[in-house]
Amino acid sequence: MSAVSVTAVGKDARADVLVSSYDRAGYARVEPAVLQPAEPFLALSGEDIRRRMYLIPDAGGDDLCLRPDLTIPVALDYLASPQAGRPARFSYLGPVFRQRPGASGEFWQAGIESFGGADKTAADAEAMALALEATDLYGLTAPDIRMGDVGLFAALIAALDLAPVWRRRLAKDFNRKTVLAEDLHRLAVTGHNGTPEYQGVLAALSNADPKAARALVADLLSIAGITTVGGRSVAEIAARFLEQAELGAGAALPAETGQIIENFFAVAGDPATAAAALRRFAADVGLDLGAVLDTFEARNALLAEKGIDTGRIRFATSFGRGLDYYTGVVFELHDPHGRVEGQLVAGGRYDGLFARLGGGADASGHADAIPAVGFSVWIERLVALGAASPQSGSGVAR
Repeated sequence: MSAVSVTAVGKDARADVLVSSYDRAGYARVEPAVLQPAEPFLALSGEDIRRRMYLIPDAGGDDLCLRPDLTIPVALDYLASPQAGRPARFSYLGPVFRQRPGASGEFWQAGIESFGGADKTAADAEAMALALEATDLYGLTAPDIRMGDVGLFAALIAALDLAPVWRRRLAKDFNRKTVLAEDLHRLAVTGHNGTPEYQGVLAALSNADPKAARALVADLLSIAGITTVGGRSVAEIAARFLEQAELGAGAALPAETGQIIENFFAVAGDPATAAAALRRFAADVGLDLGAVLDTFEARNALLAEKGIDTGRIRFATSFGRGLDYYTGVVFELHDPHGRVEGQLVAGGRYDGLFARLGGGADASGHADAIPAVGFSVWIERLVALGAASPQSGSGVAR
């Protein structure tokens, strides 16, 4: 069955009903400003969002943008409020703006964000349950549930004997929406393919002070008139260039380590099957992944307690969401019949976001200590789904 085209720009009455239900559940409704500083989105969002942003030059020198999503604006408002560092839960409904060929650049999203919750597994399970309420409301009682966990991969690379440059490189690559097999083959297993023309520059920079080297490369790019490439800022391009210097200076990834990572990414199935496979994998390669797997299984148990059929969840260790700030569970809900393309609801855990936004201290002053989980609901896609199947039933079966 071919997917229907999505042309709806606004919202319907059910969207207000949905967000009102989140408000009653303790997620206070907020409305962040439409005009936002561009830098946090350029630094933290995935490449797809960066290249679709509506950027607006500002007289003060810093670019502004029309918000391309609502997670970062809600997080910035929270950091600027007296609640910063304390548990808080928010819901929202409003337009976001992205350049989309053949479709309106303005469309509506609803969602929730939960900040500072001490029980992360409980917050993750609650987010999934509330996400399913959105598809229930629009008549899709059994969506296709796709799930991954960035935290599992972070635990893996932390347990492996890897050079710091490889840890950073692999962590960044995972959060893109691509499978890592190509990077592992190109950068690790087969070694470097030839010597780039600028290898001498890379070698010289590899032993330089990192801050000074980054400033030098950024200055050279600015002199050349380069401001952005593929949505990346000059600072990001400079950091990537210096990363290549480290890789070119002998920080090779052993072939056996590359194979371990590839075997990790081969694990898929329902969550229970995946958990058992990951425990066997960890035992076979002699790595201690017990703590993160305990958390994974505890979350699965809480999902089942909330009435979610975990046997229907399609879990894969390679599944990611293409956004650079996710650190834990990630998930998407799709139409299993393919009537509407793209995710209907999507979200996950992003505990590192606040530190990267310049905050991240809890009420006791401990840095990088604000847990966060949330999701966004694509209202126009749910409306289009209803148009594609007007006889859809309603209910709460999951």
